[in-house]
Amino acid sequence: MTDTQLPAPAPTPAPAPAAPQSAMRLRELVFGAACAAAVRAAVRLGVADALAEGPVTVEDLAAAVGCEPRPLGRLLRALSSYGVFDELPDGRFRHTDMSRMLREEAPDSLHYVALWCTEPWTWDAWPRLDEAVRSGRTVFPELYGKEFFDYLHTDAADSARVFDRAMTHSSRQSARDVAAALDLTGVEEVVDIGGGQGHVLAALLEKHPRVRGTLLDLPKVVAGADPRLRDGGPLADRARLLPGDCRQAVPVAADLYVIKNILEWDDESTRRTLRNVVDAAGPGARVVVIENLVDDTPSLRFTTAMDLMLLLNVGGQKHTEATMTALMNEAGLLVGDVRPVNAYLHALLATVPA
Repeated sequence: MTDTQLPAPAPTPAPAPAAPQSAMRLRELVFGAACAAAVRAAVRLGVADALAEGPVTVEDLAAAVGCEPRPLGRLLRALSSYGVFDELPDGRFRHTDMSRMLREEAPDSLHYVALWCTEPWTWDAWPRLDEAVRSGRTVFPELYGKEFFDYLHTDAADSARVFDRAMTHSSRQSARDVAAALDLTGVEEVVDIGGGQGHVLAALLEKHPRVRGTLLDLPKVVAGADPRLRDGGPLADRARLLPGDCRQAVPVAADLYVIKNILEWDDESTRRTLRNVVDAAGPGARVVVIENLVDDTPSLRFTTAMDLMLLLNVGGQKHTEATMTALMNEAGLLVGDVRPVNAYLHALLATVPA
């Protein structure tokens, strides 16, 4: 070798093979649709509701739900590998904590949430996630020729009913946690902004008998408010049902404003809503924004999945603590503490400056 010649580069070592558990986990992930479809099938067949507490044979369960035993056994075996149902050595099946939550009337039921997250339109939208990521826009109008909620309420009545029931169940369950987490010391008037049927407001009024409250939401939503808040209900004398769009105006003054799980639109709509609250509130009023954050949460997989679904169907998003705080500060709010409400919700506590 002459002085001007350089030694040949050493050959690049071949990459180490993936660890067996990593390869298996990736295989499971790419078959994730099979797991979601299996949960949906079990819910639609009513398996969890038909299964008694004691172990049951596949034949007896198949007779109860009206299907063929062998395919049902295959479905249950697939689900039991995820901890949804438990297969015993003798081939019988029994409930697990997860499968009990698929019962329609269970106190912590996820029956309708499981259906909502696997509705027919989702199977059309998910394969186009790369398009949504590339453009930053919803793919829904291209799929169905109209915006998501227009489609839901005009072309997919069954899916709309599932959505309403899923939101009702979820709101009822989280309302208890919100009421337990919020300190209403010194509060006389509370407003539930975009509060749907008003489960959070009802839970707060039940816990604090000297507090009055207002539910602000779209007219057709307020018309179906929680019976406890409507005329004749036990909370009606302390509750006001106010039809309106918080993105247009918040025409009510209060000591505390609660905004739960609605700041998922585009950023400009979120800014308008927060500014409307600041304009309506007096100095020192408190504002609590309750959201699923996509950081610092034990429910990261669930929350980031919802975030991607929002991108697909409405072009919205879930926020990090930093992005939500920035939007609140931009609207003129002073954000103080951020506290967990439960395993998947955080409360951002803010005040309107003097």
